[in-house]
Amino acid sequence: MSEQPSRDYRETVFLPETAFPMRAGLPKAEPEMLKKWEESNLYNSVRKARQAKNAPLFVLHDGPPYANGNIHIGHALNKILKDFVVRSKFLMGYDVDYVPGWDCHGLPIEWKIEEQFRAKGRKKDEVPAAEFRKACREYAAEWIGVQREEFKRLGILGEWDERYATMDFDTEAKVTAEFHKFLMSGQLYRGSKPVMWSPVERTALADAEVEYHPHVSPTIWVKFPVKSLLPVEPSGEDGEVAARAASPSEGGDSALNDTSVVIWTTTPWTIPANRAVSFNPKISYSLYEVTEVASEETLGFAPWAKVGDRLIVAEKLAESVRTAGNITTWTLVLADVDCDGLTLAHPLSTLHEGYGFEVPMLAGDHVTDDAGTGFVHTAPGHGADDYLVWLKSGYSLDSIPDTVDPDGAYYPHVPLFAGLKVLETEGKKAGKFGDANKVVMEKLIEAGNLLARGRVDHSYPHSWRSKAPVIFRNTPQWFIRMDGETNLRATALKAIGETAFYPDQGRNRIGSMVETRPDWLISRQRNWGTPLAMYVDKKTGEPLRDPAVNDRIIKLIASEGADAWFTRPDEDFLGNGYNPADYEKVTDILDVWFDSGSTHAFTLEGRENTHSPADLYLEGSDQHRGWFQSSLLESCGTRGRAPYKAVLTHGFVLDEQGEKMSKSKGNVVAPQDIAKESGVEILRLWVALSDYSDDLRIGKQIIQTTVDAYRKLRNSLRYLLGALNGYTDDEAVNYQDMPSLERYILHHVHELDAKVRAAYDAYDFAGVIRPVADFASQTLSSLYFDIRKDSLYCDKPSDVKRRACRTVLNILFERLTAWLSPIMAFTTEEAWSYRYPDAPENLFRTLPAVPAEWHNAAEAARWGKIEEVLSVVTAALEEKRRDKVIGSALEAAPTVFIDSEPLLAAFDGIDAAEVFRTSQAVLSASVGPEDAFRLGEVKDVSVVVHIAHGQKCQRSWRILPEVGSDPRYPDLSLRDAEAVAEWDAAHG
Repeated sequence: MSEQPSRDYRETVFLPETAFPMRAGLPKAEPEMLKKWEESNLYNSVRKARQAKNAPLFVLHDGPPYANGNIHIGHALNKILKDFVVRSKFLMGYDVDYVPGWDCHGLPIEWKIEEQFRAKGRKKDEVPAAEFRKACREYAAEWIGVQREEFKRLGILGEWDERYATMDFDTEAKVTAEFHKFLMSGQLYRGSKPVMWSPVERTALADAEVEYHPHVSPTIWVKFPVKSLLPVEPSGEDGEVAARAASPSEGGDSALNDTSVVIWTTTPWTIPANRAVSFNPKISYSLYEVTEVASEETLGFAPWAKVGDRLIVAEKLAESVRTAGNITTWTLVLADVDCDGLTLAHPLSTLHEGYGFEVPMLAGDHVTDDAGTGFVHTAPGHGADDYLVWLKSGYSLDSIPDTVDPDGAYYPHVPLFAGLKVLETEGKKAGKFGDANKVVMEKLIEAGNLLARGRVDHSYPHSWRSKAPVIFRNTPQWFIRMDGETNLRATALKAIGETAFYPDQGRNRIGSMVETRPDWLISRQRNWGTPLAMYVDKKTGEPLRDPAVNDRIIKLIASEGADAWFTRPDEDFLGNGYNPADYEKVTDILDVWFDSGSTHAFTLEGRENTHSPADLYLEGSDQHRGWFQSSLLESCGTRGRAPYKAVLTHGFVLDEQGEKMSKSKGNVVAPQDIAKESGVEILRLWVALSDYSDDLRIGKQIIQTTVDAYRKLRNSLRYLLGALNGYTDDEAVNYQDMPSLERYILHHVHELDAKVRAAYDAYDFAGVIRPVADFASQTLSSLYFDIRKDSLYCDKPSDVKRRACRTVLNILFERLTAWLSPIMAFTTEEAWSYRYPDAPENLFRTLPAVPAEWHNAAEAARWGKIEEVLSVVTAALEEKRRDKVIGSALEAAPTVFIDSEPLLAAFDGIDAAEVFRTSQAVLSASVGPEDAFRLGEVKDVSVVVHIAHGQKCQRSWRILPEVGSDPRYPDLSLRDAEAVAEWDAAHG
C-alpha cells in the first residue's frame, strides 16, 4: 500500500512578493521617470511645498559651464555633486534655490564663428560687429539647449526654465552695471605695463587664464660692453686686487674696452627691447680676464669667447659661466665690483644706430645668484620685474619701447628685426615660436657679443584655452586695483577667513593666490563679450564718471544687448552734455571672468525666494584661480564681502590608470555612453562612492564594480518590498515589545541616521553611501534578513516576533529610501512608487527624527558578543559544508562551547539555532574538546558540529524531533502546524 502523498505547503509560506524588478533596466526606465518629473514640475512643486511650511532657505549658486560642446565626464561629476546637495537639502527640510547657468562670451566661441566666416570666404574684420556677435549668440544658444538636455538626463533638478546666461541682454546690462561700480569708485585705472599676451588669441590674459607646461627654450649668455672707465689698482704691499670698482667720475688710467657685463636669458627675442641691466648690491661680482679658450678642433666650432675678454659675473656663478663659454682658463682681475653707476652699450649697437643708446645698470631685489650670471637683462616692456625696476629707477612710461605687435611680430620700427615673428599665429605652425630667437642670436654673433648659448627645460606659461605659449608684452590695459585706498586685497583676504571650505585646504590655496596676485587685468581685445562701456577724456586720459551717462548705457544694453555699444552712435550714450569728439570710446571687452564673477549680482539679487550671499559655491579645484576668485574679488570690490558662505571643490576625472583623458589616447569615458549602457544611476553612484576631494578615476572595471554595488543595494530594497507585501500599520509593534534583535537593528538605524545627517551636512557623500551600503549588505542581508527569514516566511502572521520584524522592515524601507534618495534618485523613487503608487514623489519627503529610545547601547553590546560567537559557528559550518559533511546549515545541530560568562549571558532569551541558522543548537558553559573547531581571533569559543536528529519539516525544512507531534499535520513541526492551521482557518 503506497503512502499518502505529502501536502504542498508552498502556498502557506509567506515568501517575499513584489513586482519591483530585479533587473533595473535603467537606460529605459530613467528617461520615463524624467518625463514624469518634468510634467509634474517636480523641482518647483517641492519648493512651493517647502515654502508653504516656511522652510529655511538654502541657496546653491551654479558656476556656469561654457556653452560650446557636449558635456564631458567632468561636467557630469560637477552637476551630479550639485544635485546631491539640492536633493539632500530638500531631504533635510530646506527650500533649495538652484538656478543653472551658462558662460557664453569668450574666445572659444569667437574662434568657432571666425572659422565659419572664413569657410565662407569672409575675414573677421570684414564682418560687421552686429552680424558677428549675432552669430556668436546663436551658436551659444544652440549649445545651451544641447547641454541643458544632457544635464537633465543626469537627473539634475533646478530652475531649468529660468536659467541664466551671461549673454542675455539683461545680464549684459547688469554686468555692465557692476563694471560701472568699479569705474565710479576709482578702483579702475588704465596702465601701460607688460601683461601676458596671447598672439594666437590676439588678446591679453589674466593670471587665471594661464597655465604652465614643460617647454624647451633657447638660453643665451650675452656680453653688454661697459662704456664707463674702470681703473684697476693694487691694494697694499702684497699686490692684492682692489675690492671695488671705481665710479666713472673717478677716471682711471686704463679704459676697459674689452670689459663686458654678462647676462643670461631664456628669451633671446627680448634683446631688441633691452633698456637696462639689473644687479643686486647684495651679490658679490667679480671681473675675470680670459686667458685661454677651448680649441676649435676640440669643439668642432670656434668659441665666441676670445682671449683678452674681460667679463663681469657673480662670483658664485663664475664657474658655470666659464664652462658655458668654453673658456679653459681665466684670471681674476677685480673682486667685489661695484656696479652702481656703470653704463653699458647695447650688444647690437655696433650693427645699427637704433641701438646706440646707453644701457644703465639698475639695482633690484629681484636679481639673484641662483642661476645665470647674477645680472638680469631688463626689457621693461616684456617683464613684470623689468617694468617695476625701470619705473622705480625714475624712468618714465613713455621710455618703454613697443617692440612686438599684437600678432607676435616685431613692429616695423624695430631695427634689424622688423616683421620677424616671435610666435607664429597662422597655419600649421600657429602657437610655435618663430624665427625671432634664431635671428637675434645670429645678430649677436655678428656683433661679437654672444658668449654662449644652450637649451633649458623649464615651465613656460601657456593660454588655458588655446594651449599656445604666451609672451609678456607692454600694452595699455584696464586694471582693478588690488591695493590702494579701497584695499581690495585686504577685504578679500578677510572674506576668505570668514568662508567655510570643503576641503579646508582650499582656504590656503585661494588665500595664497589672492595674497600675491597683481592688479586684476579686466580688458580684452576681442569682439564677443560685454564691453568696458565707458568713455575716456582725450585730454586728461581720465575715464568719464557720469551717473547719467552710465544710466543711458545700461538701459540701452538691457533693451538691445551689448551689441548696442558697438552699433549705436556715441550721442545716444553721452547725451547733449558732451561732445563725442572729446572722448575716446573704449571698445575692449571685459575679461570673461568678470562676467562670470558677477553672476551673483543678477542671479542671487533681485529675484524672489533666494538670498545673497549664497550658502554654497561648488566647482573644480582649478576654480580657486578662476570663478571662486573672480566672484570673490567682484563682490568684495562692490559689496565688501564674499558672495558665498562656503566653497566646495572637487578634483578632476582621470582614467583607471590615473592618466588624463584624451581622444588621442582613446581613454575618454563619456557620460552619454554610461547613460545608454548602464544608466545614469550608475554614474551617480560612482560619484558618491568616490573621494571627490581628490582626482577621481573611471573606466570599464570601475563602472562594473559600481554596477555590482548598485545591484546589492537594489536587491536590499527589492527584498524589503517583497517582505513587506501586504503590511499595514495594524501589524506594528511598539518598541518596548520588540525582541532583542529588532532593538539591536533599530540601534543601528539610530547611529546610522546620525552619520548620514552629519555626512550630508559636510557634503561628504561617500560618508553616506559607504556606511549605508555596508549596513545593507552586512548588518541587514548577512545578519538580520538571514536570521529572521524563517520567522518571516513561516511564523503565523499574528506572531509578535514576525510582526516586530515586519515593523522594523517597514522602518528600514522608509529610512533607506530617504537616506539614499539624493544619490540613487531614480531607484529610490522607483521603489517608493511601487510601495506607495498614489503618494507624492519621494522627493517631497523629509527625514524625520529618529526616536531617542532606539539608541540602545546595551543591545549593541549584547549583539556584539553574539556576533563574536556567531563568527566561530559560521566558520565551523562552512568547514563541514566544504567537507560535504552537511549540505546546508539546517542539517546541523552544533554544540557551542562558551567558556566566558559574558559571551554566554548574551544568549539569554535568544534562540541560538535561529541565530546560527541551524535546525538545532546547544550552548555549553565549558571548554570544548581538543578537536573542536576554533578561530584564533575568538577566544573562549569552540564548536563541534553534529548532524541534526529528527525529521525534516516539509514547510520550514528544519530537522526537529517534534516533527509529527501534531496529528493534524504529521509532516510539520509544531510551530509550522500552528501557522498552517491559522492559514487554513483564514482560507477555509
